[in-house]
Amino acid sequence: MHPKKSQIDYIDLASRIKQWGAELGFQQVAITDINLGGTSKKLNKWLENGYHGDMEWMASHGDKRYRPEKLLPGTCSVIVARMNYLPPDSDMIAVLKDSDKAYISRYALGRDYHKLIRNRLKKLSKRIELAVPGSLIQRPFVDSAPVMEKPLAEKAGLGWMGKNTLIINSNEGSWFFLGEIYTSLPLPKDKPSETSKCGECKACIKV
Repeated sequence: MHPKKSQIDYIDLASRIKQWGAELGFQQVAITDINLGGTSKKLNKWLENGYHGDMEWMASHGDKRYRPEKLLPGTCSVIVARMNYLPPDSDMIAVLKDSDKAYISRYALGRDYHKLIRNRLKKLSKRIELAVPGSLIQRPFVDSAPVMEKPLAEKAGLGWMGKNTLIINSNEGSWFFLGEIYTSLPLPKDKPSETSKCGECKACIKV
């Protein structure tokens, strides 16, 4: 068991977690609770309509997908991390218009992001464990389990769900990876800082 709540300054700990995340190369780290009630209704309706097609895994985990405490018993909070992957000098349009060049999806360039981000989340988890005496329940995720990462990222304030079905951040667009740490620490949650700014824009749909 980790120490009593009175023995830990959770506000300070949350601040340090975000700083450690920045030191590990994440552009943003935020924290949210495990309440995904509204999202569960949308997911179940989506599944009932058969919109998941042959993606049977979307329905195979029951409520573990939207009840983090069932996927990892003891979970109280979710730490959500964002890592950008678009190179600053990337001229994608020029490459797409050049019939002599092949275009590879930006997210697939470089090292496998699953391994890269998971390793960094493991390091972040370790730093948290070293800072908090006693045992913790923690587990990092990067597309490795039934985790509703986009609703969690939206709740944590990393952006809003765009019409391209991705989380959009005002400053970074949607060019970033997401990773999560489920933890038994009752950390203070961040507020959803951004509401949808898509308006009538349908540029991503037209593209």
